[in-house]
Amino acid sequence: MGNDGQLNLSILGATGSVGQNTLDIVLRAPERFSVVALTANRNARGLAEAAKRTGARMAVVADPEAYGELKELLSGTGIAVAAGDEAVEEAAVLDAGMVVAAIVGAAGLRPTLAAVRRGKAIALANKECLVCAGRLFMQAAANANATILPMDSEHNAIFQVLEPGNVDEVEKIVLTASGGPFRTASLEEMRTATPQQALKHPNWDMGRRISIDSATMMNKGFEVIEAHHLYAMEAARLDVLVHPQSVVHGLVQYRDGSLLAQLGTPDMRTPISHCLAWPKRMELPAARLDLAALATLTFEAPDPVRFPALPLAYRAMEMGTGATAALNAADEIAVDAFLDCRIGFLDIAATCEKVLETLDGEGMLAEPASVAEVMAIDGRARQIARERTGL
Repeated sequence: MGNDGQLNLSILGATGSVGQNTLDIVLRAPERFSVVALTANRNARGLAEAAKRTGARMAVVADPEAYGELKELLSGTGIAVAAGDEAVEEAAVLDAGMVVAAIVGAAGLRPTLAAVRRGKAIALANKECLVCAGRLFMQAAANANATILPMDSEHNAIFQVLEPGNVDEVEKIVLTASGGPFRTASLEEMRTATPQQALKHPNWDMGRRISIDSATMMNKGFEVIEAHHLYAMEAARLDVLVHPQSVVHGLVQYRDGSLLAQLGTPDMRTPISHCLAWPKRMELPAARLDLAALATLTFEAPDPVRFPALPLAYRAMEMGTGATAALNAADEIAVDAFLDCRIGFLDIAATCEKVLETLDGEGMLAEPASVAEVMAIDGRARQIARERTGL
C-alpha cells in the first residue's frame, strides 16, 4: 500500500486488452490506486500515453528498438524509462503491492515468476505462467507466500465460488466456453475458414491470438490446464461446457450435489476489478445482468471432432508440464501461420499434435525442473512448428 492507503500497482502488458481494461478501472478510481510501473512489448506511443495518464513512476518497453521513441515521448515528464527483458523484470519487482501479469505469451513467464518469488500479490492474466511452468510457478508461490488472484474471467468465476479450504469437497470444476464463431459450423466450413471469420468472437473483444484460440477451443484447453494447477485438480474433475450466452462463467459441483455458479455480463472489467479490490469489491459501471430479459440460457457438450484442440490439451496435461509448454509454443506459431494465411484453420490443432509427437519421440517432454528447461522445450517446439508451417 502507498502512504495514503492507495494500492501500488505494476501493470505488465499495459497496452494489451487486459492491460487497457485494467487502466480503465485504475483511472476511474485514482483515490484507490497508484501506478508504480507500466510495461509493453514495443508499443511506445500507447505506453507513453498510459504512463502520463496514470502518473506512473516507470515505463518499460521489452523491445530495445522502441526505447528511443519512448524516451522522446516521455521527455520532461519525470517518468523513468527503460528497455529490455531485465528492465521488465525490474518493473515486476518494484515496491508494488500487486502486480498485474497481463503480458501475452511465454514472454510473461520470467517477470511474473520474479514477482512471485518476492511474495507479491499477483493478478494473473498470463496463461503461460501455468500452462508452461505450472508446477514451478505454484511451488514458487507457496514458498514465497505469494497470493495468486486469477484474472481470467472463467478462473476468476471459479475463485469466487470455490469455498476456501473446501477443495476436497469438490466433485468437479466446470469451465464454460462460448463455442466461438464456429460453434455450429461444419467441418468443411471450418476447413475453409478465413482469419477474418475466426477473429469474429460473438461475445468478447479480445486480442488476435486469444480470439483464434477461442475459435479452435485451444484457449479452453489451456484454461483446463491452468485450473489443474490453480486448484490442484486432476483431469477427471475438470470439465468444459459450451454456453453460447457467456453469462455463466464458471461452476463448482460439490459432493453433496450443490452446483455453485458465477454469472455476469461479458465484461473483462468485472474479474479485473475483483482482483484489484480483493478481498473487497468496488463499484464498476458494468452492465447489470437482466435474467428476465435473457429468458433462456443454454448449455451443450463440446464436440471433440470439430474442436480437436480441447482433447489434445487434456492429453498434454496428462503428459506433464513439458508437453503443455510445447503445446503452447506450437499453438502460438500455428496461430501466426494461420493469421498469415500459410495454413488452414483446422491445421492449427493438427500442427500442435505433430509437434507434441515429434518432441515426445525426441525425449524432450520430461518434467522441466527450471525456467531454462521450460524455455528449451518452448524453443524446440517453436522450431518444429515453424518448419511445419513455413514460417
